[in-house]
Amino acid sequence: MSIPLAGEQLAPTVLRKVIWRLIPFMFLLFVLNILDRVNVNFARLQMLDQLGLSEQMFGLGSSIFFIGYFVFQVPSNLIMNRIGARQWISGIVVAWGLISCSMMFIRDERSFYILRFLLGVAESGFFPGMILYLTYWIPAGERARATACFMSAAATAGLVGGPLSGALMYYLDGVAGMAGWQWLFLMEGLPTVIMGFVVLVWMTDRPEVAGWLTADERGWLSEQMNREAKEREQQHGFTLKTTLANGRVWLLTLLYFMLAAAVTGFVFYLPQFMKEKFPDQSLPVIGLLTAIPYLLSIVCMVLSGAHSDRTGERRLHVAIPSFIAAIGWAVGACFDDRWLVVAALSVAAAGMYSSFGPFWSLPNAFLTGTAAAGGIGLINSFGNLGGFVAPIILSEVKTATKSFSGGMLAMSLTMLIACGLALSCQHDRTADEVATKP
Repeated sequence: MSIPLAGEQLAPTVLRKVIWRLIPFMFLLFVLNILDRVNVNFARLQMLDQLGLSEQMFGLGSSIFFIGYFVFQVPSNLIMNRIGARQWISGIVVAWGLISCSMMFIRDERSFYILRFLLGVAESGFFPGMILYLTYWIPAGERARATACFMSAAATAGLVGGPLSGALMYYLDGVAGMAGWQWLFLMEGLPTVIMGFVVLVWMTDRPEVAGWLTADERGWLSEQMNREAKEREQQHGFTLKTTLANGRVWLLTLLYFMLAAAVTGFVFYLPQFMKEKFPDQSLPVIGLLTAIPYLLSIVCMVLSGAHSDRTGERRLHVAIPSFIAAIGWAVGACFDDRWLVVAALSVAAAGMYSSFGPFWSLPNAFLTGTAAAGGIGLINSFGNLGGFVAPIILSEVKTATKSFSGGMLAMSLTMLIACGLALSCQHDRTADEVATKP
């Protein structure tokens, strides 16, 4: 379908305004989201001994997060689609920030499990809500790059979170009678609570009510996004019921399960990987070492998303990085040289994270409206059960073998399966081609 000349003239300006208004703010929220989810990985370096928790207890506690995360994603997205993102996301951010701060009060195994579960419940609606939110604002042909820029926050959280967490635990340990791990939860949770209230001021529900766009710009963007939604609906005709029963959606769910399992295993155990390879280093140095894989990942994520949008290709942009990640995991498992392991884990991280932007363009190419809300929630909720499995596998293998090598090989196999699943996925390239190109 051709775009009127006025639309061609407006498109670059509107897209630039939308991207600069939304993506940096969403990026910052996602950084806080990941920090408050995974800072327990650094806290474990102190809290396990201080609280008498075993490796298996930590693995289970880390995984319980994903049970709470699993349960509420689909209803959360349906509620957000009905009442709007601004109020709903604000409540979500404040809730998980408060629970993250409350992690400082963990005293035993039971309180650890309860708070991790509640944190999963509170965070469950944020990520699928943000993916759905992008479908309100970003045309399909631009979405992989926008999604990759947004999701690079996950790698950025690792980049800044490692050094920050290590420094907080090292320098604040004992201050005011609190352990370093307690200060970690408090100092990284409070900014989240503040940002939850900023959401009410900064976020806008839909293009039609965006006061920071001109009337012509609002009209063009609203028409563009509505036209895309109608064309996807006419082409596929998915309802919420048919979406939840669709084999293609479940294939994407299985693929995301594999991606989430490997990434979660990486994130939750990277500080321990580094501590084992560099036992003579302090916590601040370990934090800096964990930043190395994430630095490479940020660059690769953005490049992969941009190239996927430019070519219109999605499946290979998931499959090839997954295969590269499998190689990285395998090399890390099979060699002992510590700098080679750092390099291998950096390659694995770059491959895993690079697949996410193109991946989320696959379901968004054929789902819209309530179907998109339910489908995205379904894929992310069931897919993230991989995050429940991975820490348990790694902790059990570590306890049984006194080494992470077996668990790393399991993560390599997971990424090989993800590669095969990506190649078997269907991609509607025409859905991306209806988007306006500046």
